[in-house]
Amino acid sequence: MQEKAITSQIDNYKTELSTELQSILDYWTSNTIDHANGGFLGRIDCQELVVQDAPKGSVLNARILWTFAAAYNYDANPVYLETANRAYDYIGKFIFDHEFGGVFWSVDHTGAPLDTKKQVYAIAFTIYALSEYYMASGIEVARTKAVELYYLLVDKAYDSVKTGYFEAFTRDWNPIDDLRLSAKDENEKKTMNTHLHVLEGYTNLYRVWPEGTLRAQILLLLHNFFDHFIDPESHHLRLFFDENWENKSGLVSYGHDIEATWLLLEAAEVIRDEAMIEKIKKVSIPIAEATIDGLDTDGGLWYEYEPAEELLIKEKHWWVQAEAMVGFYNAWQISADEKYLQLSIKNWAFVKDKILDKVNGEWFWGINKNGLVMPGEDKAGIWKCPYHNSRACLEIIKRTGL
Repeated sequence: MQEKAITSQIDNYKTELSTELQSILDYWTSNTIDHANGGFLGRIDCQELVVQDAPKGSVLNARILWTFAAAYNYDANPVYLETANRAYDYIGKFIFDHEFGGVFWSVDHTGAPLDTKKQVYAIAFTIYALSEYYMASGIEVARTKAVELYYLLVDKAYDSVKTGYFEAFTRDWNPIDDLRLSAKDENEKKTMNTHLHVLEGYTNLYRVWPEGTLRAQILLLLHNFFDHFIDPESHHLRLFFDENWENKSGLVSYGHDIEATWLLLEAAEVIRDEAMIEKIKKVSIPIAEATIDGLDTDGGLWYEYEPAEELLIKEKHWWVQAEAMVGFYNAWQISADEKYLQLSIKNWAFVKDKILDKVNGEWFWGINKNGLVMPGEDKAGIWKCPYHNSRACLEIIKRTGL
């Protein structure tokens, strides 16, 4: 395609995503504020019904904080900072465990502790959010708290013998039987998903606190991906491990594959490790190619594949599409192969056609194999947050450079 035509495509992509970003943010400020109990509503279902007594998750609140802080850092709209302030205040008052450190997995609709286990994933997202909020607000306590949570994870969750981070603990940091993030996960001690988001949180913290031991931890995490998570033959990411780094699953998660390509590169770029940058660029294209196996003809990316059973999970979830948009765009930037740019744009076209809620705003959870909106899933909830889709918009807007 001629350079002028590509420039026009990218300009249009940026324009559309700028509009969509505004729409996502407007949905959350207009529909999710909990005026009765503070903070944000715990759940809105796919039919826009508010579940007043739904639990409020730490991941939901951290992702709201990150989203609106990041939005404010891009566009200094006071409404965005006001919304970020609301999330920050709620986390500080109700989500932090002021006795044992870390954050609760969830609180009830009044803010009382509900599930008090310490999930490393949730703490990582809180670090990620607090770091972004510090950039937006300049509130020193936010950065201090992020640093404290970093030291807490290194002290309590880091495996100093074999490296990596253990998945979960009891409230007072003792071993716990059920380590899983969700019912669909394997009950294993080390997971790719948690390590990816610990890396993400640490990378954002390094932007505001470029300390030597933090840099070393980021590098260790990147090496964990090359040593354990990235399969050198299939180029998919291995997902579940025991404490000795023995692989426990062959499941393929297409969204995580493509998400990892750009998050790993971002981490290496933030710590300015040129050798690691080149190493990640070299592996990112084979991972992107492996992800293409999960693309449908309509441009949408399927959810998961179980090779042992030759079973494709024929669902197209909102977050998987958001990561495909960024990941394929990133692959184009690395390789200059226009194929990846077109995959990113085609995926966005699929999102516009099938995932956007054109009546109420925001994105549906996903569609099933018949192309219908998945029933019973959330519009907002423990997992359904404004993070993946707003971040995709922000990332591609920034990367267009137009």
